[in-house]
Amino acid sequence: MPIVIAILVFCAIILIHEFGHFFAAKACGIYVREFALGMGPVVFRKKGKETEYVIRALPIGGSCSFEGEDGGYEDEAERNPRAFNSKPVWQRMLVILAGPVMNLVLGYIVVVISLITSPAIASKTIAEFQTQSVSSAYLRVNDEILSVDGLPIFSVSDVIYKLQSSDRKNADGNLVYDITVRRNGEKITLKDVEFMTIPNEDGSNGVYFDFVVYRVEKNFPNIIKEGFLESCSTARLIIMTLVDLIRGKYGLNDLSGPIGVGTVITEAVKEYTFADFMNVVSLITINLGVFNLLPIPALDGARFLFLVVELIRRKPAKPEVEGMVHFVGFALLMLLMVVVTFNDIVKLVTGGFK
Repeated sequence: MPIVIAILVFCAIILIHEFGHFFAAKACGIYVREFALGMGPVVFRKKGKETEYVIRALPIGGSCSFEGEDGGYEDEAERNPRAFNSKPVWQRMLVILAGPVMNLVLGYIVVVISLITSPAIASKTIAEFQTQSVSSAYLRVNDEILSVDGLPIFSVSDVIYKLQSSDRKNADGNLVYDITVRRNGEKITLKDVEFMTIPNEDGSNGVYFDFVVYRVEKNFPNIIKEGFLESCSTARLIIMTLVDLIRGKYGLNDLSGPIGVGTVITEAVKEYTFADFMNVVSLITINLGVFNLLPIPALDGARFLFLVVELIRRKPAKPEVEGMVHFVGFALLMLLMVVVTFNDIVKLVTGGFK
């Protein structure tokens, strides 16, 4: 059952993305030739009023194919006002952005559901300190944490991320951070705030979270607000992780493909609370939305960038040039997926996901 739920979640996230493209295209009067879920061989095909609906064997992607989107039917597009490349640039931009935006909206809704079903909502304000606290020499009860090492704090998740991701230590071996707080209505920046380290299960040392925060009252305005802040925090964390990947902080072994994502969802179903499971789902769908907005060839972000260039130049790029860029990008993405999938299989066999 957990595996089935993982597949259904994965398919739902993909469907939401493609529905975004689909409904935006329909709203703009664009002819949608095919709406497909999955990749590989066709296992189901049904012709609608004008659109063909297809399910493919591998639930690892989807597509929404429009008349004239490849630019290879210029004469036909002139005869067919419903072709993609005969529509105004702003409408084509709307259609391209609709998929990732739907993922971000879904992620926000899932975060809100998670907050509704969770026992409490954590604030950014310190309520009390734990035993053996060293940060209490700098921080105070009722301090609201505004930034850590220059990163503005949207939610307590940002605090956890920044405290876990630093390796700056002082002479005593304690981790140190520059933390800005709001104390008695005044902003104060505290330099080199110390936190002790404790051993992790894998033998490494991690930060000792020596304070707890107040709970936020669970009412409708707070849930809406905190859901938005938590979604922004997740989106920003994904971007920062991608930057760290480019900088070499993470390697290919740290990436996960469909198998890895499915494994995480399966474990969440078996071991986590419903609220924790919703957090995992929100992370995945926001990840998909943010990643698709990046200007990487073959992704929505790159297609949107070509439209921006067309808007500035007042003429589209040559179809063969744009087509080749997306083809090369797609080929590289498929190669990356093969490598990542191989790593996922190795982790699955060796227990590396645990």
